Amino acid sequence: MDKLHYFADSTSLLSLPEKFTYPFYYTPHPLCVAAAEEVGRYLAANEEWQEELRKGKMFGVLVVRTGEGKIGYLAAFSGILAGRNQHAYFVPPVYDVQEPDGFFRIEEEQISGINRRIEKLQEEERYKDCKRRLADETILAGQVLDEMRHRMKAAKEERDKRRLSATWTDPEQLIRESQFQKAELKRQKQYWENHLATLQAEVEVYETEIERLRTERKTRSAALQQWLFKQFRMLNARGEERNLCDLFKDTVQKTPPAGAGECAAPKLLQYAYRNGWQPLAMAEFWWGDSPKNEIRRHGYYYPACKGKCGPILKHMLQGLDVEENPLETDVHRDAELEIVYEDEWLLVVNKPAGMLSVPGKSDVDSVYHRMRRMYPEATGPMIVHRLDMATSGLMLIAKTKEVHQNLQAQFKDRKVCKRYVAWLDGIVEEKEGHIELPLRPDPEDWPRQVVDAEHGKPAVTDYRVLRYDSGRTLVCFIPREGRTHQLRVHSAHPLGLNAPIVGDELYGKKADRLYLHAEYLSFRHPVSGTYMEVEKESGFE
Repeated sequence: MDKLHYFADSTSLLSLPEKFTYPFYYTPHPLCVAAAEEVGRYLAANEEWQEELRKGKMFGVLVVRTGEGKIGYLAAFSGILAGRNQHAYFVPPVYDVQEPDGFFRIEEEQISGINRRIEKLQEEERYKDCKRRLADETILAGQVLDEMRHRMKAAKEERDKRRLSATWTDPEQLIRESQFQKAELKRQKQYWENHLATLQAEVEVYETEIERLRTERKTRSAALQQWLFKQFRMLNARGEERNLCDLFKDTVQKTPPAGAGECAAPKLLQYAYRNGWQPLAMAEFWWGDSPKNEIRRHGYYYPACKGKCGPILKHMLQGLDVEENPLETDVHRDAELEIVYEDEWLLVVNKPAGMLSVPGKSDVDSVYHRMRRMYPEATGPMIVHRLDMATSGLMLIAKTKEVHQNLQAQFKDRKVCKRYVAWLDGIVEEKEGHIELPLRPDPEDWPRQVVDAEHGKPAVTDYRVLRYDSGRTLVCFIPREGRTHQLRVHSAHPLGLNAPIVGDELYGKKADRLYLHAEYLSFRHPVSGTYMEVEKESGFE
Protein backbone atom coordinates (compact mmCIF):
# COMPACT_ATOMS: atom_id res chain seq x y z
CA MET A 1 0.00 0.00 0.00
CA ASP A 2 1.30 3.45 -0.90
CA LYS A 3 2.25 5.71 2.01
CA LEU A 4 0.46 8.65 0.40
CA HIS A 5 -3.29 8.54 0.98
CA TYR A 6 -5.93 10.52 -0.84
CA PHE A 7 -9.01 11.58 1.10
CA ALA A 8 -11.82 9.05 0.88
CA ASP A 9 -14.40 11.72 1.63
CA SER A 10 -14.68 14.90 -0.39
CA THR A 11 -12.66 17.81 0.97
CA SER A 12 -13.51 20.21 -1.83
CA LEU A 13 -15.24 22.57 0.60
CA LEU A 14 -12.15 22.77 2.82
CA SER A 15 -9.67 25.50 1.96
CA LEU A 16 -5.95 24.85 2.10
CA PRO A 17 -4.05 26.33 5.05
CA GLU A 18 -2.33 29.66 4.45
CA LYS A 19 0.68 28.67 6.58
CA PHE A 20 2.11 25.49 7.99
CA THR A 21 1.11 24.45 11.50
CA TYR A 22 3.10 25.84 14.42
CA PRO A 23 3.58 22.41 16.03
CA PHE A 24 3.86 23.40 19.70
CA TYR A 25 0.56 25.28 19.97
CA TYR A 26 -2.14 24.88 17.36
CA THR A 27 -5.72 24.22 16.42
CA PRO A 28 -5.76 21.31 13.94
CA HIS A 29 -6.66 22.37 10.42
CA PRO A 30 -9.92 20.81 9.10
CA LEU A 31 -7.92 18.81 6.54
CA CYS A 32 -5.84 17.33 9.38
CA VAL A 33 -9.04 16.51 11.27
CA ALA A 34 -10.39 14.74 8.19
CA ALA A 35 -7.11 12.83 7.78
CA ALA A 36 -7.05 11.85 11.45
CA GLU A 37 -10.61 10.55 11.21
CA GLU A 38 -9.61 8.34 8.27
CA VAL A 39 -6.59 7.04 10.18
CA GLY A 40 -8.89 6.37 13.14
CA ARG A 41 -11.19 4.25 10.98
CA TYR A 42 -8.17 2.31 9.72
CA LEU A 43 -6.99 1.67 13.28
CA ALA A 44 -10.45 0.65 14.47
CA ALA A 45 -10.73 -1.88 11.64
CA ASN A 46 -7.39 -3.55 12.42
CA GLU A 47 -8.39 -6.22 14.94
CA GLU A 48 -4.83 -7.49 15.34
CA TRP A 49 -3.71 -4.27 17.04
CA GLN A 50 -6.66 -3.63 19.32
CA GLU A 51 -5.13 -4.89 22.56
CA GLU A 52 -1.99 -2.81 22.08
CA LEU A 53 -3.90 0.24 20.85
CA ARG A 54 -6.05 0.20 23.98
CA LYS A 55 -2.89 0.91 25.97
CA GLY A 56 -2.52 4.17 24.04
CA LYS A 57 -0.24 5.56 21.34
CA MET A 58 0.43 8.87 19.62
CA PHE A 59 -0.30 9.11 15.90
CA GLY A 60 0.22 11.94 13.46
CA VAL A 61 -1.00 13.11 10.06
CA LEU A 62 0.65 15.44 7.57
CA VAL A 63 -1.30 16.99 4.71
CA VAL A 64 0.93 17.40 1.63
CA ARG A 65 0.84 18.65 -1.93
CA THR A 66 2.59 16.41 -4.43
CA GLY A 67 4.73 17.58 -7.33
CA GLU A 68 1.67 17.13 -9.55
CA GLY A 69 -0.37 19.43 -7.32
CA LYS A 70 -2.47 16.65 -5.74
CA ILE A 71 -3.52 16.92 -2.10
CA GLY A 72 -3.13 13.91 0.15
CA TYR A 73 -1.93 12.96 3.59
CA LEU A 74 0.66 10.82 5.32
CA ALA A 75 0.22 8.96 8.60
CA ALA A 76 2.74 7.94 11.26
CA PHE A 77 2.96 6.56 14.78
CA SER A 78 5.47 7.40 17.50
CA GLY A 79 7.94 4.69 18.47
CA ILE A 80 6.98 1.19 17.40
CA LEU A 81 3.63 -0.49 16.80
CA ALA A 82 2.98 -4.19 17.34
CA GLY A 83 6.68 -4.79 17.87
CA ARG A 84 7.64 -3.25 14.52
CA ASN A 85 8.50 0.19 13.22
CA GLN A 86 7.44 -0.50 9.61
CA HIS A 87 3.82 -0.97 8.55
CA ALA A 88 2.33 -0.61 5.10
CA TYR A 89 -0.13 2.19 5.93
CA PHE A 90 2.38 4.39 7.76
CA VAL A 91 5.54 6.21 6.74
CA PRO A 92 8.79 4.41 7.62
CA PRO A 93 11.14 5.49 10.42
CA VAL A 94 13.86 8.03 9.68
CA TYR A 95 16.34 5.26 10.39
CA ASP A 96 15.34 1.61 10.76
CA VAL A 97 17.00 0.30 13.92
CA GLN A 98 15.25 -3.05 13.39
CA GLU A 99 17.00 -3.85 10.11
CA PRO A 100 18.16 -7.45 10.79
CA ASP A 101 21.58 -7.22 9.14
CA GLY A 102 22.22 -3.60 10.08
CA PHE A 103 25.08 -2.44 12.29
CA PHE A 104 22.71 -1.43 15.09
CA ARG A 105 21.12 -4.87 15.46
CA ILE A 106 24.49 -6.62 15.22
CA GLU A 107 26.05 -4.39 17.87
CA GLU A 108 22.91 -4.59 19.98
CA GLU A 109 23.23 -8.38 19.95
CA GLN A 110 26.85 -8.05 21.06
CA ILE A 111 25.72 -5.93 24.01
CA SER A 112 22.98 -8.45 24.79
CA GLY A 113 25.68 -11.12 24.77
CA ILE A 114 27.60 -9.15 27.40
CA ASN A 115 24.43 -8.99 29.50
CA ARG A 116 24.07 -12.77 29.28
CA ARG A 117 27.70 -13.27 30.33
CA ILE A 118 27.21 -10.98 33.33
CA GLU A 119 24.06 -12.85 34.34
CA LYS A 120 25.81 -16.20 33.97
CA LEU A 121 28.69 -15.11 36.21
CA GLN A 122 26.30 -13.70 38.80
CA GLU A 123 24.39 -16.98 38.91
CA GLU A 124 27.39 -19.32 39.22
CA GLU A 125 27.07 -21.39 42.40
CA ARG A 126 30.73 -21.06 43.35
CA TYR A 127 30.49 -17.27 43.16
CA LYS A 128 27.33 -17.16 45.23
CA ASP A 129 28.81 -19.67 47.73
CA CYS A 130 31.98 -17.59 48.11
CA LYS A 131 29.94 -14.45 48.68
CA ARG A 132 27.80 -16.19 51.31
CA ARG A 133 30.86 -17.63 53.07
CA LEU A 134 32.64 -14.29 52.98
CA ALA A 135 29.64 -12.53 54.49
CA ASP A 136 29.02 -15.22 57.14
CA GLU A 137 32.65 -15.66 58.15
CA THR A 138 33.25 -11.91 58.29
CA ILE A 139 30.54 -11.79 60.92
CA LEU A 140 31.98 -14.86 62.68
CA ALA A 141 35.46 -13.32 62.73
CA GLY A 142 34.10 -10.20 64.36
CA GLN A 143 32.29 -12.27 66.99
CA VAL A 144 35.36 -14.42 67.78
CA LEU A 145 37.67 -11.43 68.12
CA ASP A 146 35.15 -9.46 70.17
CA GLU A 147 34.80 -12.42 72.56
CA MET A 148 38.60 -12.64 72.93
CA ARG A 149 38.81 -8.91 73.67
CA HIS A 150 36.04 -9.29 76.26
CA ARG A 151 37.92 -12.17 77.99
CA MET A 152 41.18 -10.19 77.87
CA LYS A 153 39.48 -7.22 79.52
CA ALA A 154 38.10 -9.42 82.29
CA ALA A 155 41.54 -11.07 82.77
CA LYS A 156 43.23 -7.69 83.00
CA GLU A 157 40.78 -6.59 85.68
CA GLU A 158 41.54 -9.80 87.60
CA ARG A 159 45.31 -9.25 87.27
CA ASP A 160 44.94 -5.68 88.52
CA LYS A 161 43.19 -7.02 91.64
CA ARG A 162 45.95 -9.59 92.20
CA ARG A 163 48.62 -6.91 91.87
CA LEU A 164 47.00 -5.02 94.73
CA SER A 165 46.79 -8.13 96.90
CA ALA A 166 49.38 -8.31 99.70
CA THR A 167 49.74 -12.09 99.25
CA TRP A 168 50.64 -12.00 95.53
CA THR A 169 54.41 -12.33 95.02
CA ASP A 170 54.95 -13.17 91.31
CA PRO A 171 54.42 -10.04 89.14
CA GLU A 172 56.33 -11.67 86.27
CA GLN A 173 53.56 -14.27 85.92
CA LEU A 174 50.99 -11.53 85.43
CA ILE A 175 53.13 -9.98 82.69
CA ARG A 176 53.48 -13.38 80.93
CA GLU A 177 49.71 -13.92 81.06
CA SER A 178 49.10 -10.51 79.50
CA GLN A 179 51.69 -11.05 76.78
CA PHE A 180 50.30 -14.50 75.96
CA GLN A 181 46.74 -13.20 75.58
CA LYS A 182 47.88 -10.32 73.38
CA ALA A 183 49.89 -12.70 71.19
CA GLU A 184 46.92 -15.05 70.93
CA LEU A 185 44.67 -12.17 69.85
CA LYS A 186 47.25 -11.15 67.25
CA ARG A 187 47.44 -14.75 65.93
CA GLN A 188 43.65 -14.92 65.67
CA LYS A 189 43.46 -11.59 63.89
CA GLN A 190 46.12 -12.72 61.43
CA TYR A 191 44.33 -16.02 60.86
CA TRP A 192 41.03 -14.38 60.11
CA GLU A 193 42.61 -11.71 57.93
CA ASN A 194 44.31 -14.39 55.84
CA HIS A 195 41.21 -16.57 55.72
CA LEU A 196 38.90 -13.72 54.70
CA ALA A 197 41.44 -12.42 52.19
CA THR A 198 41.42 -15.86 50.52
CA LEU A 199 37.64 -15.78 50.26
CA GLN A 200 37.71 -12.15 49.11
CA ALA A 201 40.22 -13.01 46.38
CA GLU A 202 37.90 -15.74 45.08
CA VAL A 203 34.97 -13.32 45.06
CA GLU A 204 37.06 -10.64 43.36
CA VAL A 205 37.92 -12.96 40.50
CA TYR A 206 34.26 -12.97 39.60
CA GLU A 207 33.54 -9.34 40.48
CA THR A 208 36.52 -8.02 38.55
CA GLU A 209 35.29 -9.81 35.45
CA ILE A 210 31.71 -8.64 36.04
CA GLU A 211 32.88 -5.04 36.44
CA ARG A 212 35.04 -5.33 33.32
CA LEU A 213 32.02 -6.56 31.36
CA ARG A 214 29.84 -3.76 32.77
CA THR A 215 32.41 -1.18 31.72
CA GLU A 216 32.58 -2.71 28.25
CA ARG A 217 28.77 -2.72 28.05
CA LYS A 218 28.54 0.92 29.11
CA THR A 219 31.22 1.99 26.64
CA ARG A 220 29.71 0.06 23.74
CA SER A 221 26.17 1.21 24.57
CA ALA A 222 27.22 4.86 24.67
CA ALA A 223 29.13 4.51 21.40
CA LEU A 224 26.20 2.72 19.77
CA GLN A 225 23.78 5.40 20.94
CA GLN A 226 25.98 8.13 19.49
CA TRP A 227 26.35 6.20 16.26
CA LEU A 228 22.58 5.76 16.10
CA PHE A 229 21.88 9.46 16.64
CA LYS A 230 24.21 10.27 13.76
CA GLN A 231 22.19 8.00 11.46
CA PHE A 232 19.13 10.19 12.02
CA ARG A 233 19.93 12.77 9.36
CA MET A 234 17.00 15.15 9.43
CA LEU A 235 16.03 17.17 6.37
CA ASN A 236 14.31 20.54 6.16
CA ALA A 237 12.39 22.28 3.39
CA ARG A 238 15.62 23.81 2.08
CA GLY A 239 17.15 20.40 1.54
CA GLU A 240 19.62 20.88 4.41
CA GLU A 241 20.52 17.80 6.45
CA ARG A 242 21.69 17.65 10.10
CA ASN A 243 22.03 14.69 12.43
CA LEU A 244 20.59 14.52 15.93
CA CYS A 245 23.93 15.00 17.70
CA ASP A 246 24.39 18.25 15.82
CA LEU A 247 20.83 19.41 16.52
CA PHE A 248 21.05 18.82 20.28
CA LYS A 249 24.61 20.00 20.94
CA ASP A 250 23.49 23.53 21.87
CA THR A 251 20.62 22.43 24.13
CA VAL A 252 20.75 22.21 27.92
CA GLN A 253 21.02 18.42 27.85
CA LYS A 254 23.71 18.55 25.09
CA THR A 255 22.86 15.05 23.85
CA PRO A 256 19.63 13.76 22.30
CA PRO A 257 17.22 12.01 24.68
CA ALA A 258 16.35 8.37 24.09
CA GLY A 259 13.75 8.00 21.34
CA ALA A 260 14.61 11.33 19.69
CA GLY A 261 13.68 11.29 16.01
CA GLU A 262 11.16 8.47 16.47
CA CYS A 263 8.08 10.60 17.15
CA ALA A 264 5.38 10.93 14.50
CA ALA A 265 6.11 14.54 13.47
CA PRO A 266 9.77 14.08 12.38
CA LYS A 267 8.88 10.86 10.56
CA LEU A 268 6.16 12.62 8.57
CA LEU A 269 8.25 15.60 7.55
CA GLN A 270 11.25 13.44 6.64
CA TYR A 271 9.18 11.23 4.33
CA ALA A 272 7.56 14.25 2.67
CA TYR A 273 10.92 15.89 2.02
CA ARG A 274 12.41 12.64 0.70
CA ASN A 275 9.63 12.47 -1.88
CA GLY A 276 9.65 16.15 -2.80
CA TRP A 277 6.18 16.83 -1.41
CA GLN A 278 5.20 20.15 0.17
CA PRO A 279 4.01 19.92 3.80
CA LEU A 280 0.80 21.94 4.29
CA ALA A 281 -0.49 21.13 7.77
CA MET A 282 0.21 18.67 10.57
CA ALA A 283 -1.50 17.34 13.69
CA GLU A 284 -0.81 14.65 16.29
CA PHE A 285 -3.52 12.79 18.19
CA TRP A 286 -3.76 10.18 20.92
CA TRP A 287 -5.45 6.81 20.39
CA GLY A 288 -6.40 4.60 23.35
CA ASP A 289 -6.22 4.82 27.12
CA SER A 290 -4.18 7.41 28.97
CA PRO A 291 -0.78 6.40 30.37
CA LYS A 292 -0.51 6.05 34.14
CA ASN A 293 1.44 9.27 34.72
CA GLU A 294 0.75 11.45 31.68
CA ILE A 295 -2.64 12.83 30.72
CA ARG A 296 -3.73 11.79 27.24
CA ARG A 297 -7.29 11.42 26.00
CA HIS A 298 -8.51 9.25 23.19
CA GLY A 299 -9.01 11.26 20.01
CA TYR A 300 -7.59 14.50 21.43
CA TYR A 301 -4.97 16.50 19.53
CA TYR A 302 -1.70 17.38 21.21
CA PRO A 303 1.23 19.70 20.47
CA ALA A 304 4.62 18.21 19.66
CA CYS A 305 6.81 17.43 22.66
CA LYS A 306 9.50 20.05 23.22
CA GLY A 307 12.16 17.87 24.84
CA LYS A 308 12.50 15.32 22.05
CA CYS A 309 11.09 17.23 19.10
CA GLY A 310 11.84 20.88 19.86
CA PRO A 311 15.38 21.08 18.39
CA ILE A 312 14.46 18.64 15.60
CA LEU A 313 11.40 20.50 14.37
CA LYS A 314 13.11 23.86 14.69
CA HIS A 315 15.48 22.61 11.99
CA MET A 316 12.98 20.62 9.92
CA LEU A 317 10.52 23.52 9.58
CA GLN A 318 13.11 25.89 8.15
CA GLY A 319 12.11 26.79 4.61
CA LEU A 320 8.38 26.50 5.36
CA ASP A 321 6.06 29.44 5.94
CA VAL A 322 5.05 28.55 9.51
CA GLU A 323 2.30 30.11 11.62
CA GLU A 324 3.43 32.49 14.33
CA ASN A 325 3.71 31.15 17.85
CA PRO A 326 0.41 32.26 19.44
CA LEU A 327 2.14 32.47 22.82
CA GLU A 328 4.37 35.22 21.46
CA THR A 329 1.47 37.31 20.18
CA ASP A 330 1.26 40.39 22.40
CA VAL A 331 -2.53 40.53 22.54
CA HIS A 332 -2.60 42.64 25.70
CA ARG A 333 0.04 45.24 24.82
CA ASP A 334 -2.55 48.03 24.63
CA ALA A 335 -5.05 46.64 27.12
CA GLU A 336 -5.46 48.26 30.51
CA LEU A 337 -4.53 46.11 33.51
CA GLU A 338 -7.37 46.28 36.03
CA ILE A 339 -6.39 47.16 39.61
CA VAL A 340 -8.83 45.56 42.05
CA TYR A 341 -7.24 46.88 45.26
CA GLU A 342 -4.39 49.28 46.03
CA ASP A 343 -2.80 51.04 48.98
CA GLU A 344 0.58 52.53 49.82
CA TRP A 345 2.30 49.16 50.19
CA LEU A 346 0.66 46.68 47.83
CA LEU A 347 -1.94 46.14 45.16
CA VAL A 348 -4.00 43.32 43.65
CA VAL A 349 -4.48 43.18 39.89
CA ASN A 350 -6.79 41.13 37.70
CA LYS A 351 -4.49 39.46 35.16
CA PRO A 352 -6.24 38.74 31.86
CA ALA A 353 -5.96 35.29 30.28
CA GLY A 354 -3.08 35.27 27.81
CA MET A 355 -0.81 37.70 29.65
CA LEU A 356 2.43 36.50 31.21
CA SER A 357 2.96 36.97 34.94
CA VAL A 358 6.71 37.50 34.52
CA PRO A 359 8.84 38.08 31.41
CA GLY A 360 9.40 35.12 29.09
CA LYS A 361 11.98 34.55 26.38
CA SER A 362 10.23 36.83 23.90
CA ASP A 363 9.48 40.53 24.24
CA VAL A 364 5.85 39.96 25.20
CA ASP A 365 4.20 42.19 27.78
CA SER A 366 3.78 40.85 31.30
CA VAL A 367 2.32 41.87 34.64
CA TYR A 368 5.87 42.50 35.85
CA HIS A 369 6.59 44.86 32.92
CA ARG A 370 3.38 46.77 33.64
CA MET A 371 4.13 47.10 37.33
CA ARG A 372 7.65 48.38 36.67
CA ARG A 373 6.33 51.00 34.28
CA MET A 374 3.51 52.05 36.61
CA TYR A 375 5.59 52.08 39.81
CA PRO A 376 9.19 52.96 38.88
CA GLU A 377 10.03 53.80 42.51
CA ALA A 378 8.97 50.37 43.81
CA THR A 379 11.67 48.20 45.40
CA GLY A 380 12.06 44.44 45.39
CA PRO A 381 10.77 41.85 42.92
CA MET A 382 7.13 43.12 43.16
CA ILE A 383 5.57 39.87 41.83
CA VAL A 384 4.64 37.82 44.91
CA HIS A 385 3.18 34.79 43.12
CA ARG A 386 2.39 33.75 39.55
CA LEU A 387 -0.50 32.57 37.44
CA ASP A 388 -0.15 30.52 34.26
CA MET A 389 -0.23 32.64 31.13
CA ALA A 390 -3.58 31.09 30.16
CA THR A 391 -5.15 31.63 33.61
CA SER A 392 -6.91 34.86 34.52
CA GLY A 393 -7.45 36.34 37.94
CA LEU A 394 -6.03 37.96 41.03
CA MET A 395 -2.32 38.55 41.52
CA LEU A 396 -0.74 40.10 44.59
CA ILE A 397 1.91 42.79 43.98
CA ALA A 398 4.29 44.25 46.59
CA LYS A 399 5.60 47.81 46.29
CA THR A 400 8.53 47.34 48.68
CA LYS A 401 11.09 44.63 49.28
CA GLU A 402 9.97 44.25 52.91
CA VAL A 403 6.31 43.81 51.97
CA HIS A 404 7.32 41.30 49.30
CA GLN A 405 9.27 39.24 51.85
CA ASN A 406 6.36 39.29 54.29
CA LEU A 407 3.81 38.17 51.69
CA GLN A 408 6.07 35.45 50.34
CA ALA A 409 6.52 34.15 53.88
CA GLN A 410 2.73 34.00 54.21
CA PHE A 411 2.55 31.96 51.01
CA LYS A 412 5.31 29.65 52.27
CA ASP A 413 3.53 29.19 55.61
CA ARG A 414 0.23 28.58 53.76
CA LYS A 415 -1.45 31.54 55.40
CA VAL A 416 -2.69 32.87 52.05
CA CYS A 417 -5.94 31.38 50.77
CA LYS A 418 -6.52 31.23 47.01
CA ARG A 419 -9.77 30.19 45.41
CA TYR A 420 -10.26 29.47 41.72
CA VAL A 421 -13.30 28.83 39.58
CA ALA A 422 -13.25 26.70 36.43
CA TRP A 423 -15.47 25.10 33.85
CA LEU A 424 -14.63 21.43 33.39
CA ASP A 425 -15.27 19.46 30.20
CA GLY A 426 -17.39 16.67 31.69
CA ILE A 427 -19.67 15.83 34.60
CA VAL A 428 -18.12 15.60 38.07
CA GLU A 429 -20.54 13.46 40.06
CA GLU A 430 -19.00 13.88 43.52
CA LYS A 431 -20.24 17.26 44.70
CA GLU A 432 -17.15 17.99 46.80
CA GLY A 433 -13.93 16.40 47.92
CA HIS A 434 -10.17 16.68 47.63
CA ILE A 435 -7.57 15.39 45.21
CA GLU A 436 -4.11 14.16 46.23
CA LEU A 437 -1.85 13.58 43.24
CA PRO A 438 1.91 14.31 43.55
CA LEU A 439 3.36 16.19 40.59
CA ARG A 440 6.69 16.66 38.85
CA PRO A 441 7.73 18.27 35.54
CA ASP A 442 8.04 16.18 32.39
CA PRO A 443 11.66 16.90 31.36
CA GLU A 444 10.97 15.83 27.78
CA ASP A 445 7.82 17.91 27.32
CA TRP A 446 8.05 21.10 29.36
CA PRO A 447 5.85 22.70 30.72
CA ARG A 448 3.69 19.57 31.01
CA GLN A 449 3.49 18.01 34.46
CA VAL A 450 3.04 14.33 35.25
CA VAL A 451 1.67 12.45 38.25
CA ASP A 452 4.47 10.56 39.98
CA ALA A 453 3.87 8.86 43.32
CA GLU A 454 7.59 8.17 43.82
CA HIS A 455 9.32 11.37 42.73
CA GLY A 456 6.51 13.93 42.60
CA LYS A 457 5.99 16.72 45.12
CA PRO A 458 2.82 16.61 47.26
CA ALA A 459 -0.15 18.43 45.75
CA VAL A 460 -3.59 18.54 47.36
CA THR A 461 -6.64 20.37 46.02
CA ASP A 462 -10.07 20.81 47.62
CA TYR A 463 -13.00 21.25 45.26
CA ARG A 464 -16.73 21.90 45.28
CA VAL A 465 -19.21 21.59 42.40
CA LEU A 466 -21.18 24.79 41.80
CA ARG A 467 -23.45 23.77 38.93
CA TYR A 468 -23.78 21.85 35.67
CA ASP A 469 -24.50 23.09 32.17
CA SER A 470 -24.54 21.22 28.83
CA GLY A 471 -22.20 18.42 29.86
CA ARG A 472 -19.86 20.75 31.72
CA THR A 473 -19.25 21.29 35.43
CA LEU A 474 -18.53 24.60 37.12
CA VAL A 475 -16.30 24.02 40.15
CA CYS A 476 -14.38 26.05 42.68
CA PHE A 477 -10.90 24.94 43.70
CA ILE A 478 -8.80 25.68 46.78
CA PRO A 479 -5.26 24.40 46.23
CA ARG A 480 -3.27 23.70 49.37
CA GLU A 481 -0.04 23.96 47.39
CA GLY A 482 0.85 26.03 44.36
CA ARG A 483 2.46 23.47 42.07
CA THR A 484 2.79 24.25 38.38
CA HIS A 485 -0.41 23.19 36.55
CA GLN A 486 -1.77 21.69 39.79
CA LEU A 487 -5.41 22.47 39.08
CA ARG A 488 -5.11 21.57 35.40
CA VAL A 489 -3.62 18.14 36.12
CA HIS A 490 -5.90 17.42 39.08
CA SER A 491 -8.89 18.20 36.88
CA ALA A 492 -7.84 16.15 33.84
CA HIS A 493 -6.13 13.11 35.34
CA PRO A 494 -8.21 9.89 35.52
CA LEU A 495 -7.32 9.60 39.22
CA GLY A 496 -8.42 13.20 39.76
CA LEU A 497 -11.72 14.56 38.45
CA ASN A 498 -11.18 13.01 34.99
CA ALA A 499 -12.56 16.17 33.40
CA PRO A 500 -10.05 18.64 31.91
CA ILE A 501 -10.58 22.36 32.26
CA VAL A 502 -12.33 23.72 29.19
CA GLY A 503 -9.77 25.21 26.81
CA ASP A 504 -6.78 23.38 28.29
CA GLU A 505 -4.70 22.67 25.19
CA LEU A 506 -2.10 20.68 27.18
CA TYR A 507 -4.36 18.28 29.05
CA GLY A 508 -7.65 18.61 27.22
CA LYS A 509 -9.06 20.41 24.18
CA LYS A 510 -8.20 23.89 23.04
CA ALA A 511 -10.97 26.51 23.08
CA ASP A 512 -11.18 30.29 22.87
CA ARG A 513 -9.47 30.46 26.29
CA LEU A 514 -8.60 28.42 29.36
CA TYR A 515 -11.64 28.64 31.60
CA LEU A 516 -9.73 28.94 34.85
CA HIS A 517 -9.89 32.09 36.97
CA ALA A 518 -8.31 33.01 40.32
CA GLU A 519 -11.30 34.75 41.89
CA TYR A 520 -10.37 35.14 45.57
CA LEU A 521 -7.33 35.99 47.73
CA SER A 522 -7.10 36.37 51.50
CA PHE A 523 -4.00 37.32 53.48
CA ARG A 524 -2.77 39.35 56.44
CA HIS A 525 -1.72 42.90 55.51
CA PRO A 526 2.06 43.12 56.09
CA VAL A 527 1.90 46.62 57.57
CA SER A 528 -1.50 47.11 59.21
CA GLY A 529 -2.04 43.48 60.19
CA THR A 530 -5.60 43.67 58.86
CA TYR A 531 -7.10 40.46 57.48
CA MET A 532 -7.59 41.18 53.78
CA GLU A 533 -10.08 39.54 51.41
CA VAL A 534 -10.12 40.44 47.72
CA GLU A 535 -12.52 38.95 45.17
CA LYS A 536 -13.06 39.32 41.43
CA GLU A 537 -15.66 37.31 39.56
CA SER A 538 -14.54 35.43 36.49
CA GLY A 539 -17.12 36.79 34.07
CA PHE A 540 -17.61 33.36 32.44
CA GLU A 541 -20.05 31.89 34.94
